[in-house]
Amino acid sequence: MGFKLKEFFKAQLSAFLGGMTDLGIYSFCYKVLNFSAPFSNAISGALGAIVNFLINRYWSFNNPKTPIANQLWKFILVVIGSITLKSLGIYFFVDRLQWDGILSKLLVEVIVSLGFNFTLQKFWVFKK
Repeated sequence: MGFKLKEFFKAQLSAFLGGMTDLGIYSFCYKVLNFSAPFSNAISGALGAIVNFLINRYWSFNNPKTPIANQLWKFILVVIGSITLKSLGIYFFVDRLQWDGILSKLLVEVIVSLGFNFTLQKFWVFKK
């Protein structure tokens, strides 16, 4: 299968940096601009994804030789799926269960990042 622990940790660091970008923008949109939790997540997810893509392409999965367009369209599909899953999860926890918006964001972020994003990025988007 070609799974490398070092590559996994690099991808997790990249996800963390993208996630911190995402969380900062989410918090600003949700707390300062008073946007809804799902809308704040969509904005922050898109911007955090840009950070994550660049780090993954050039460092985590080290695959800059594949034409960027070949990776980008796949990455965009993964991001759309990821944002959709995260927005639905946040909607469920915040709007249905009345949980805290930040706690909900963190919980959903971990679940989707490990279970969905890493798998698709490793074995589809940045596959060598």
